[in-house]
Amino acid sequence: MSLRLATFNVENLMNRFDFSGFRNQLNQDRTLALFDIKTEAEYRVLEQARAIAHSDDTRQLTALAIAATRADIICMQEVDNVEALKAFEYGYLFKMVGQGYRQKYTTAGNDSRGIDVALMMRDETAHGQPIEFVRMTSHAHVTFEQFGLHTPELAALGQEPHERIFRRDCLEIDLKIGGAPLTLYLVHFKSMGSPRNGLDGRAATMPVRIAEAQAVRRIIEERFGKDHAADKHWAICGDMNDYRQRTLIDGDAHTGYRFDVVDESQSCLNVLLAGGFCENVVERRPELDRWTLYHTRGPQERHLCQLDYILLSKGLAAQNASSVPDIIRSGQPFRTPFPPGQEVDRFPRAGWDRPKASDHCPVAVTFDII
Repeated sequence: MSLRLATFNVENLMNRFDFSGFRNQLNQDRTLALFDIKTEAEYRVLEQARAIAHSDDTRQLTALAIAATRADIICMQEVDNVEALKAFEYGYLFKMVGQGYRQKYTTAGNDSRGIDVALMMRDETAHGQPIEFVRMTSHAHVTFEQFGLHTPELAALGQEPHERIFRRDCLEIDLKIGGAPLTLYLVHFKSMGSPRNGLDGRAATMPVRIAEAQAVRRIIEERFGKDHAADKHWAICGDMNDYRQRTLIDGDAHTGYRFDVVDESQSCLNVLLAGGFCENVVERRPELDRWTLYHTRGPQERHLCQLDYILLSKGLAAQNASSVPDIIRSGQPFRTPFPPGQEVDRFPRAGWDRPKASDHCPVAVTFDII
């Protein structure tokens, strides 16, 4: 029986307003920065109007991207709560796919902004096999000390042994697909952030993501047994905020873009992929065609990279050696430079920078569960 599984960071699917930008300019939307706003009351009114106007186009594009995955199950990141998910599914996605993702699951994690991992799934696969929810287990409470993962590098970042490992959660969801067991691990690792202590944001926050990856692997090994875990039916899905390769971009639209693939010596992904524990099936695509995000801080710092992953257990990957994932890029804004041959028709109303479906692209793969 086959299942189509997807993951997508939907970028701030919120059902509340963020007024912190009045006191913290780093959180202020650039539109409001154009205006001289005298009072917090005035700011709140304008922020509500801006957010509502901006959200409608954005969520239409988000829904189009999800519909394009044709997924039976979609793992999501940056979801405010289940009520936000229900409102989005009913108000936007339903208009495109009809009665589809009736089952929705999430739980409050550790993120300071309240953005969590979540899951939506159909009652049955496209081939008519029932999808049954069995149980859901949060691991948001696990500390560095509990798992013996506290290191001097973490201490240097101000992380204490008693603090929680996961920036959001590692949400473990047990399912049955046509009666066959499948376990999903939904994650959203620590973001890279800004440069600090003489290091770029990625290097400075790497110890946290490595600890998160180590914790995920330990949870799986303890669940299935260290000697047998790789052969069981499970997948790790989510935004890991890290990459093993990136494609550096040079040039411009007038002179032409140049793309150069660079391997990274260190990545938290290596913890999970070591020893063939699982496989990043996106690496079955050509090197230039694995990216799920365009990063830029201006013309001097631009690259494409994979931040969004479906890692299949060694057993599942071996059983589906010919399965190649799809990456849905039609929701990207027009500022994103595409390598030659990868250009797509953008969804209606996609803008130069925004609106867009998300800053990330959904990843989807079809595989058999034997």
